[in-house]
Amino acid sequence: MRLGVLDVGSNTVHLLVMDAHPGARPLPAHSHKSELRLAQLRDQRGAIGEPGVGLLVETVHTALQAAEDQGVEDLLPFATSAVREADNADRVLDRVRRETGVELQVLTGAEEARLTFLAARRWFGWSAGRLLVLDIGGGSLEIAYGMDEEPDAAVSLPLGAGRLTADRLPGDPPDAADVRALRRHVRAEIARTVGEFSRFGRPDHVVATSKTFRQLARICGAARSGEGLYVQRELKRASLENWVPKLTCMTTAERAELPGVSEGRAGQLLAGALVAEAAMDLFRVDAAEICPWALREGVILRRLDHMRTG
Repeated sequence: MRLGVLDVGSNTVHLLVMDAHPGARPLPAHSHKSELRLAQLRDQRGAIGEPGVGLLVETVHTALQAAEDQGVEDLLPFATSAVREADNADRVLDRVRRETGVELQVLTGAEEARLTFLAARRWFGWSAGRLLVLDIGGGSLEIAYGMDEEPDAAVSLPLGAGRLTADRLPGDPPDAADVRALRRHVRAEIARTVGEFSRFGRPDHVVATSKTFRQLARICGAARSGEGLYVQRELKRASLENWVPKLTCMTTAERAELPGVSEGRAGQLLAGALVAEAAMDLFRVDAAEICPWALREGVILRRLDHMRTG
């Protein structure tokens, strides 16, 4: 059957269409993205203003049309931190439901971490052993660890690349003092969680998912996306540490010229790099393998599991 996942995130509204059957690997069929920057449309009270809600409704309508055009039988819509943390989240969800018919499921940060972990586990298999999974989104950083398909530990921290850029890096390029302050903040936040994971022992395999990690791996020398889904890609901490000072001195336009960096994400690449570097350093990770699957695939896999057992 053809399933669609509608992901209302902090940066984009992303429709992923996959041909999926219980017991088989889901295959991507279509992808439709809209750069909405929902997290940046919140006002000083933390509410998403009427223009932002209107844009979201319009974007969901467009995604619904794309899903219909692609023959999607079942749509799985969800929202993450940008909606979850909005002061007027209930009103936003109600308006989307009334005007589009879509009832967005708001995932908690822990649910995001667990579903992303499930996707990584299914991608790498049981032979990968104990997994540590890192995922930098627009609004949050998810960390999960475990031997099975359900992680033994999973946390979500408010360290998304988009959020940190908007809140703490106003300059272009940013002021060196702001970068140092952000580095201290990120490391303090992550350090509070390290003990929760270290009691389980060293992971056998470290995995990084989602756009920020993919772009960082690309500028550090990983294969282009055009070389295929199944090409192994890795991000080495030593390479990342060499790039962070360079990114600090670059403007957004200069970062957009780097290989694999999209214009829409260039502005938040430095914040993402600081989070990635801190996580890899504090968890003593020398290298992380990039996983093509992440939260959206995890949502589909969980749905297929329910279909098989239901």
